[in-house]
Amino acid sequence: MFRNFIPKSEIKMKTLNIPEGYQPVMPYLIVENAPGFMEFTQKVFGAEEKFKAMRDEKLIQHAEVSIGGSVIMFADATEQYKPQPASLFVYVDDCDAVYKNAIANGATSVTEPGDQSYGRSAGVKDAFGNTWWITAV
Repeated sequence: MFRNFIPKSEIKMKTLNIPEGYQPVMPYLIVENAPGFMEFTQKVFGAEEKFKAMRDEKLIQHAEVSIGGSVIMFADATEQYKPQPASLFVYVDDCDAVYKNAIANGATSVTEPGDQSYGRSAGVKDAFGNTWWITAV
């Protein structure tokens, strides 16, 4: 299936110079109403704004929030860059409380909180098209 598969033992990576506070893989979302998305992440997940550059007085050109040390990058959709929502898995202290908070802040339920083999989990879809899998262990 993967014709150019290279075994991990043969992959040679140079030393990555990743800036402090960032990880090697970070989601980059393009959403309608990026300021609203930032507010949602702050209210529901306690996100902290790391960076924000504006395209004009209303549109975010590039922004970053940190949730528990993980960074999500995002921007407002434009004619050139259409919305690109994602599914995000996030660990939290209290699945039920975060689920209720997400619903109170405009998300819709995908799955109600329930006990799974990997922890207590729920799913919500935010008003920006992203699905959040909320899990407490």
